[in-house]
Amino acid sequence: MFKILIVEDDNKIREALDEHLNKWGYDVLCVEDEKLDDILNIFISYQPHIILLDINLNAFDGFYWCRKIREISKVPIIFISSRNTNMDMIMAMNMGGDDFVQKPFSIDVLVAKIQAMIRRTYDYKKDDSTIIEYKGVLLDLNNHSVQYKNKSAELTKNELRILHTLMKHQGKIISQHFMVRQLWKDDEFVNNNAITVNMSRLRNKLKEIGLNDFIQTKIGQGYVIL
Repeated sequence: MFKILIVEDDNKIREALDEHLNKWGYDVLCVEDEKLDDILNIFISYQPHIILLDINLNAFDGFYWCRKIREISKVPIIFISSRNTNMDMIMAMNMGGDDFVQKPFSIDVLVAKIQAMIRRTYDYKKDDSTIIEYKGVLLDLNNHSVQYKNKSAELTKNELRILHTLMKHQGKIISQHFMVRQLWKDDEFVNNNAITVNMSRLRNKLKEIGLNDFIQTKIGQGYVIL
């Protein structure tokens, strides 16, 4: 699960980002006001995949912390700020920032930027293995099939993506919002109802090969493989 570190001293913005990004299935850590002078140590401990960094902070500003982080890491940094001059944007990029979002902003637009940044930065690091195994269940990504105790079932493209996502994140609850993003391809949007239908079909196929309750539903939260 991708981890996002939020460094923002506006409580309302911080809480809104935390709530919204959690709904999309991200692991989020917000730096509280009293810890804004310890951002580097928090970064080292948390090891996020991406940072949302405000410029106007107490004590040291976002430019300072971006420079300190760049001394030890190339993790993507998106500046979020009410400052909107060309000089601010140029400084953000020169200090090592990867993008700049001006306040007030649409959270949906910010999420799209985060997703694009993650795809560009981390897609090439995906596991090259074509077979995933968990508790005796074998998922063959090449043949679009799942096997358990000498029984197998063929999967559709969406069924494969659902099971692949859940097996990669076994033990973690995956929200419907996050699952929708996994099924987004070629500008074809798959809504929550389609997720439910595909999930039902997938569960029926798993039952046929002896996997009852392999995928569990957490009401109001999402799906999980334990």
